[in-house]
Amino acid sequence: MTAMTSHSVDPGTPDEPYLAFWRERHLCTLTTLRPDGSPHVVPVGVTYDPEARLARVITNGASAKVSHVRAAGPGGARVAVCQVDGRRWATLEGRARVHGDADRVAEAERRYAERYHRVPPENPSRVVIEIEVERALGHG
Repeated sequence: MTAMTSHSVDPGTPDEPYLAFWRERHLCTLTTLRPDGSPHVVPVGVTYDPEARLARVITNGASAKVSHVRAAGPGGARVAVCQVDGRRWATLEGRARVHGDADRVAEAERRYAERYHRVPPENPSRVVIEIEVERALGHG
């Protein structure tokens, strides 16, 4: 991410400053769409895996964000995750799907613990929202 410019980033091979920003500890937002089309924006922890072109959010399976993603059907829901730090920001956009598979949830928890320097508390209702990243944008 070059200084003070907005630009698109290849989500599979981001430049090092962009990737470094996604490794820093930042609270993020996830935007999903409600059934009426209005945005639902909530704070979340996000991890970004450019090699797999995935962003991951761990959450409770009964959350509104999970309901919104599931309501979109098997093709996935259009979503965005964003983080901001002063004038720096980064957004990942793509199709989200919910997974309850133990291996996928464990991988998401591992990545969360690595980025946020804390193991998430145990939650038997935990699922992972996996976002297949189609677009990456940033400014910084």
